[in-house]
Amino acid sequence: MNAEQDGKSVKDGQYLKVRTKQFALEIIRLYASLPKRTEALVLGKQLLRSGTSVGAHYREAQRARSNVEFISKFEGDMQELEETLYWLKLLEESGIVVGDQVSILQKEANELMAIMVTSVKTAKRIS
Repeated sequence: MNAEQDGKSVKDGQYLKVRTKQFALEIIRLYASLPKRTEALVLGKQLLRSGTSVGAHYREAQRARSNVEFISKFEGDMQELEETLYWLKLLEESGIVVGDQVSILQKEANELMAIMVTSVKTAKRIS
């Protein structure tokens, strides 16, 4: 996933904003490609909800009024990422989705999680 999307770059502080939006778009694309079977659509809707909320939670955290609120929002974001990883794993292990698309999304979710864990640790040290 490319942090240079939408004309934004790491330098102007938009890195995670762009990256979480790109993640949501990839989740949407995966959902749209799922077979139209009941089990795929049920799992897919769960994935769609959790995967697209990551960017929304991140944006909420950026508008936090306090360090405590920032930490809370980021921890909520990490819960959504964890849930997204769960649905991706179910789609993969059930054989509903095969190929690299799931592993690429899992890698990105894990990288976003690592960034957020580090951010929360830093914020807790500061407060």
